[in-house]
Amino acid sequence: MQLTDLRTPFAIVDINRLRANINAMAARARAAGVALRPHAKTHKSIEIAKMQIDAGAVGICCAKLGEAEVFADAGISDIRLPYPINPVNADRVIALLGKTRLSIIVDDMDVAQGWSDAMKDVGKKLDVLVKVDVGFHRCGINPAAADAADRVAFVASLPGINFRGLLSHAGQAYHAASELELEYIATREAEMLRDLAERATALGVKIEEISVGSTPTSRFIDKQIGAPFAPTEMRPGNYVFLDRTQTGLGAATLDTCAMFIAATVVSRPAPDRVILDSGAKTLALDGARGFIAMPGHGLVILPDGTPDPTLVIERLSEEHATVKATMPTRLKIGDRVRVLPNHSCVVTNLMDELVLADGETVAGRIKVAARGRIS
Repeated sequence: MQLTDLRTPFAIVDINRLRANINAMAARARAAGVALRPHAKTHKSIEIAKMQIDAGAVGICCAKLGEAEVFADAGISDIRLPYPINPVNADRVIALLGKTRLSIIVDDMDVAQGWSDAMKDVGKKLDVLVKVDVGFHRCGINPAAADAADRVAFVASLPGINFRGLLSHAGQAYHAASELELEYIATREAEMLRDLAERATALGVKIEEISVGSTPTSRFIDKQIGAPFAPTEMRPGNYVFLDRTQTGLGAATLDTCAMFIAATVVSRPAPDRVILDSGAKTLALDGARGFIAMPGHGLVILPDGTPDPTLVIERLSEEHATVKATMPTRLKIGDRVRVLPNHSCVVTNLMDELVLADGETVAGRIKVAARGRIS
């Protein structure tokens, strides 16, 4: 079966690029001497998670307990949740401990105490890392605070807790204005973690793991290693598919991006306007980020495979993509194009399945097994 036999819109994943991306990141981690634990929220697929583990990953990360439950039921034996889980979910966590090696993060001392109490009540131990804010200012303890090391020591001292180490996410990398700034963000991430680890060690805390992660900063892992308390683990996620944002941040090229949306021109109401059948329910509403401005809701690729930046997806309705033709275009009703999404992770969550492609041939389908697991 050919891709042209399928009705649009649908998500295409180039199987050869997917494999190449998985293998390239695994090789990067091996070369740096760190463990690779990919974030599965990008693909939400059991098949792709197993491909990553077969390539050398030690396990996966999940965004929510619902995702972890799907992957644990599928036999994934090591799952980390780098997300603040409240002890009200203790019953679900305890159930998961019987299926997989599970680890979570904390950044609040009352929450840490709650997990300690919950684990003591059932006679179990839970692997825990302390989340550290390295500049993104979302979750995590402030490593520069006077009591930061004391907080780490408190968590490490709790019964029912198997303290593993420190974990960070330099999400501000997605707003970097240059390659140099990206490198600086990665370097500072490692420095802040190292400083906190040294201070906590002076209090008698054993730090076994230093976990960092993002696709844009992953290429600087060699700048983060080589010193005491260097990262032991990296957690990129988007790298399996990549997207328009990653091309804007220098982490991808069009030739390494693996996910695209197949779409059809359904209306040509004006010479400068093209309407595609891929709206917000397909492409999502995320904008692209990069070193330079990239307007629009994705990059349109013409039927001959040529990207056309003069076609700007300026507006998304639920089912329509309104494209502004800033130069004359020959696109007509019935023509099929591909769109490189701005953010592949959110696109995956809109799909029941992903169509694997080998060239123009359908090579299979992958179920998005953890789609919609938002709790």
